[in-house]
Order: sequence, then structure tokens, then C-alpha cells
Amino acid sequence: MTEVVTRFAPSPTGLLHLGNVRTALLNWLFARKHGGRFLLRFEDTDRDRSGADYIRAIEQDLRWLGLDWDGAPLFQSQHAARYELALQQLAEQGLAYRCFCSESQLQLDRRLAASRGLPPRYQGRCRSLSADESGLRAGDETHVWRLRVHARKGEVLVRDMLRDDVRFALADLDDPVVRRSDGSFTFLLPNAVDDALDGITHVLRGDDHLTNSAYQVWLLERLGHAAPVYLHHGLLLGEDGAKLSKRSGSHSVAELRRAGLLPGALVQAMARLGHPNMPDDALEPAALAAAFEAAHVSATAVRWSDDEMWRWHARLLHDLPADRLLEQIAAVLPDANAGFAELIRPNLARIGDAAAFVRLIDVQAEFADEAWNVARDAGSDFYRQALDLWRQTLPGDDPAAVWKAWTQALRQASGRAGRGLFMPLRAALTGAVHGPEMSAVLGFLGRNGVAVRLEDMARRLRKAEEETG
Repeated sequence: MTEVVTRFAPSPTGLLHLGNVRTALLNWLFARKHGGRFLLRFEDTDRDRSGADYIRAIEQDLRWLGLDWDGAPLFQSQHAARYELALQQLAEQGLAYRCFCSESQLQLDRRLAASRGLPPRYQGRCRSLSADESGLRAGDETHVWRLRVHARKGEVLVRDMLRDDVRFALADLDDPVVRRSDGSFTFLLPNAVDDALDGITHVLRGDDHLTNSAYQVWLLERLGHAAPVYLHHGLLLGEDGAKLSKRSGSHSVAELRRAGLLPGALVQAMARLGHPNMPDDALEPAALAAAFEAAHVSATAVRWSDDEMWRWHARLLHDLPADRLLEQIAAVLPDANAGFAELIRPNLARIGDAAAFVRLIDVQAEFADEAWNVARDAGSDFYRQALDLWRQTLPGDDPAAVWKAWTQALRQASGRAGRGLFMPLRAALTGAVHGPEMSAVLGFLGRNGVAVRLEDMARRLRKAEEETG
């Protein structure tokens, strides 16, 4: 195999969404798997909708995901001469022609074809115009440029890594528009010409582009270029099985970043979607690339799952180095320290969950309703009793032994046992009803930290009891 070169070619007319991420990731994985190059090319020929802010946002999102590209980004807007030359070459060969048909005429033709049970292809009204007549009319009449693809005989062969050779009869293809009446080019020609001149060897994209690939192979062969090898994978659907959209669960990468998602969680969930043989321990992008097998990518549609993405987030969160975990938690709780981060690590599904344990570092923090209700049911006298016994419990180096001795004494004195004993203590010390091992909590808070929280809880409850009579 010659050097592999793939590309991600977004239109900078909006933010990067899940479908874009999948396209970028698959092309990145394939290039890195084969030691090749991955190019970033902005298809920014839509002057009205393309924006510099979107270009910067897409670059930032790709870097955040760890999808680095080779060389400087490329821009279609800088290559207008390429496309004009290609169109001129095709026209000189009689393979492209001007079409003067109005939109109303085209709509009428489509309705007539549909009424006869025929495909709504262009009827070829302008195919037979001579070059002289076409050139003469072009000075005064609005027109588009079409490719002369449709023919009674012949075929186009699209090489596909998942589907082998896909053959299209020219009789089943249309004469597609490649340049609009305003002079701008449609997707087909610039995308194909750039792939050829940028040295793209492989293109991985959704199977909704399969017919586009047929047109582009036809075009490239007639321009004397070798077409890339394609991989047309199954489409990415929403959790409801509908085409992925904002309504059916698509997200922008910017939204997921604001939600605190770890970038690796999105990469992991996306890389394994429709690629079931990816090893479970491939936790870094380089490991994913090494394990990536194009032949294993699903040729049928796959469904996105937010839950799977967040499960990966929780797993990666638990494996974060201590300094990075603390950095993440500090964004939610600025007073957090390393000990706090390690204590609550096993109980985090998302970074925001850290806020449930704020009482461990701030005794003045307000209680969640569930924890307060548990404490109120226990009553202030229980906490006074717990505090007295805590002061009598001998200190030790083993928090588990201290916890056992204290709770045994409290059980005998209060008559409480099981959840009725442990849940009120957890609520008072951590501010939550679920969380870290209580022996670990004692080790983190120390003797004074435990006493302060028991005393505070008794005082709060006493005040509440007095106010309610």
C-alpha cells in the first residue's frame, strides 16, 4: 500500500456535531493505523454561511478530542482556479454542458416523471445544444453547468472496502449540477478535485454518499485522476432509530464540553460504535488506532447512546491521575483538595457529583433534602449521644477499627442498628446518604472534623425542633 492519506472536510457553517465527529474519527483512525497522514480541509465555498468563528471552533474541538491533523488546514475558497480548470476540461471534452432550464420547468418534468412511475431525473433538454448556441445564450440567460453522465450503456465502478466493487449503470445516473447559476460550485466537483490534487487515497464516509461517489469516480476518471478507495459505513442514528438530529439526541462538541464530558469518553463511545471487536483496554487514541480494522466497521446503520458515552466518562474519570482529577473537581468546588478528590473518586459518575459531598470540606454547606430528612428522623439527641461516644472512643491508626468501635458503642446506647444507625451518621458527616466507605470518611475528616460535624448537626436539629415545637 502507498502512503495512506485521509481527510476530514467539514463545511464551516456550524458547530461540530456527533455525525461530524464520527467521520473525523474514522478517517483519523484509518490514517494513524497505517502510519499515514490525516488532513483537515474546510469546504468553505458557501460564502454566506461559512464563518471564521466556526473554523476556529472546529479546530478547537478536534484538538480537544485528540484528533491531530498533518500540515496546515486547507481551504476550498483558495482553490477556485482548480475547479474552473476542471470544468473547462470537461466542457472541452463534451462532458459538461450549460443547462438553461428554469426551476419551474424542472419541477414540472419531475412531477410528470413521477406520474409515470419513472425516476425524477433531468430530461436532457439542453444536452443537445451546440457549443455555439450554448455560448451565445449564456450571455443573456441564467444557467447552470451539468455533467453529461447519463447514458444508455456503460457503468461506474466504486471501489469500497466494505462492499467490494459497487457498480452503477450510467442509465441509472442523472446529469448532476456541478456549478450553480450564481457561479458557485456544488459539493461534487470541488470535493472530488481536491481529493485528487491533495493526494487523498482513502475516504471513509456514510453510505448516504454512495451515489455521490459514483458521480465523483466518473468525474475523476475523465479528468485523468485516480479515484480514492472508499469506505461507506452505515449511518449514525439517534437513540430512537431516526436519523440523528438535534431533536433525536445529537449534540455539538461544545455542548458536551460545557457539560464536563471527558473527551476520551466521546472518542471511546464513537470508536466502538459499529466496531464491536475493539479491545476493552484500548483507552488511548493511539491504542484505538492500532486496534482499528476497517473491515470490522458496520455497513448497516448504528444507534448512538448517550448512556454509553457517559459510562465511558465514569470509567475514565475513575482512572484519571490525581492531579487531573483534582483539577476537574476544583472547577466545581474550588476548596477541594487532593485527599477529598481521592476519597470521592469511586462515587463519581460525573464531575458535578462532587458537589453532593461538599460537607466533607465545608461544614456550613446546606444539606440536600434526602440527607436532611434522614438526619431529622434521627433527631438531635442521637447526634449528641454520637458526639459524646465519639469523644470517648480511643483514637487509632486504623480508621476501620475506630469506626467499628464507635458504632458498636452507639448501637448499644441508642438501640439503633443497620441503616437506622449508619445512614444518619453518613448524612451528618458527608451531607449525602450514599458515598465513600465510612471508615475512609473518618480517616479524611480526623477526630476534630468528625466532632465538628456531629456538633453542627445536633445544633441545627435542635434549632429546627424548637421552631416546630
